[in-house]
Amino acid sequence: MDRNFFRRVAPPTTEEGVVRIGLESLLALHEGSRALGLEPRQVRAWAPGGHRSVFKGRGMEFDEVRPYIPGDDVRSIDWRVMARTGRPHTKIYREERERAVLFWIDLRPAMFFATRGAFKAVRAAQVASLLGWCALRQGDRLGALLFDGERHVEIRPRRGRAAFIHLLSQLAEHPSWERRMPGEQRDPVEAMNQALARLDRVVQPGSLIVLLTDLSLIDGDGAVHLAQLSRHNEILLVQVHDPLDAELPPAGTYRVSDGERFLALETGDARRRERYRRQHAERQEALKALCRRKQVTWLPVSTAEDPLSALQRVLGVRP
Repeated sequence: MDRNFFRRVAPPTTEEGVVRIGLESLLALHEGSRALGLEPRQVRAWAPGGHRSVFKGRGMEFDEVRPYIPGDDVRSIDWRVMARTGRPHTKIYREERERAVLFWIDLRPAMFFATRGAFKAVRAAQVASLLGWCALRQGDRLGALLFDGERHVEIRPRRGRAAFIHLLSQLAEHPSWERRMPGEQRDPVEAMNQALARLDRVVQPGSLIVLLTDLSLIDGDGAVHLAQLSRHNEILLVQVHDPLDAELPPAGTYRVSDGERFLALETGDARRRERYRRQHAERQEALKALCRRKQVTWLPVSTAEDPLSALQRVLGVRP
């Protein structure tokens, strides 16, 4: 039985905020985002695990060169000027006024799935809105790439509230909310890798890249692209997951549907359930190890959890 099929199962409801998200709902998260404590020039420590904070502050922009003074960081010596003048000089940097924050939002059919709470795509959109409002208050430029498995909608980073509202409207009005079933598609893993490669080509170095996906199609090549992106950018990897991703339900027969077809899911084999659970745990450990090596911040968010509460939990912010 094709496990990917079950990732497309939809709860029998059309309720706003469960199977789809509208612009008004995304705008309403503006006030809730203040509860994350990610105010300008304020650094929040990451919850236990040794990862970096979500908004660690601005990058540094080159300003001038001055003669070296004892005590200066030797890593800031301008070796070209020293070779030309014969005397050591130090590069001086000033804090950047703003940076680009780029949201890469996964809207593939696999993201329109949940067994509890809300679709993965809905949670991804809500988290993007919450973090976007925080970044907007810091004066950052906000942009997005919306990926549906076949094509990208590119929204270039721009400054200001109106620009961010335009971004949210593009997200809320994306055709994938109405067209959830996959058509004739190229290899999905290849499509994901090409999407990450495209992101590497269009992103401005020094940006904060927020990836919102379930990571179901990240393979070895995808990890290479993530590593490449992390060389010149700060990466925030938001993994949207459903309880069924980690563990099959108790022994029994479950009727599942994508709205058109019905299948029976048998979970009576204890060895199969254990193998399923173990394979997921191994994938998660490999992901955590990759994030630690490449200094990527990893935020797990469950479909079963309120998005604001989930972010407060993983960021170590008390409600």
